[in-house]
Amino acid sequence: MGELRAYAALAGAQARSVFSYRSSFLIELVGNVGATVFDVLTVLVLFRATDRIGGFTLPEALLMTGITSAGFALADFVVGNVDRLKTYVRAGTLDAVLVRPLAALPQLLLMDLPIRKLVRVVFGFGVLAVAIGLNDPDWTPARVSLIVLAPLSSAVFMGSIFVISASLAFWWVDSGELGSAFTYGGKDFASYPITVYGPAFRGLFAYALGFAFISYQPALALLGRADPLGLPSWAGFAAPFAAFAVAAIAAGVWRTGIRHYRSTGS
Repeated sequence: MGELRAYAALAGAQARSVFSYRSSFLIELVGNVGATVFDVLTVLVLFRATDRIGGFTLPEALLMTGITSAGFALADFVVGNVDRLKTYVRAGTLDAVLVRPLAALPQLLLMDLPIRKLVRVVFGFGVLAVAIGLNDPDWTPARVSLIVLAPLSSAVFMGSIFVISASLAFWWVDSGELGSAFTYGGKDFASYPITVYGPAFRGLFAYALGFAFISYQPALALLGRADPLGLPSWAGFAAPFAAFAVAAIAAGVWRTGIRHYRSTGS
């Protein structure tokens, strides 16, 4: 209970500091939804030129975008600011975090509480709700469970990628651009049907790295469509298992990085 009170105190202090500059907070709150808006607009623009992309209609593709947007926005809100780790390592701020009798990762996440990203989360789930309405799936108990688990699994998956990419700073402090290729690049990749990508690119990102299970496979299961690429129907329900596997890898990388870290002496 003592640790929970300490984390609550950190979160409260961050919230008070954010709300003390209300005008700036409101501007950032609205501005942060822009990235997700552009993701949706990009899909709409592409479908102005054709009625199908990769064999999928606009409502079907929008369902994949909605699952990805909801999951990524939630992951970015909860753990996205862990990508500031490289700054903390370079400045020596991480040393102060490690000497406290609290777990390092929760402290880092609460050091810059991203309340300004809340609207992006709401918008992401709003896009998902619209996409569900447009597709009107044939609801079964399994699909009802999946529509709850899919965005949450996507959030765990992407949050784990955030942690893995940020942890590279323990070995390479200027690894930010490489990490962004897998976080923001992975989000962009998963926002479209993976049938639009070439075999080599698809094999690496969709299956070797698991991004097919963020939205593409769950969307197929919700729509009741067979996978054009040949995976069995149960693959659409594998999202929680893929998320758990990546989370386990992220935990291992984080622990290894913390053990590897040597103080800056500041």
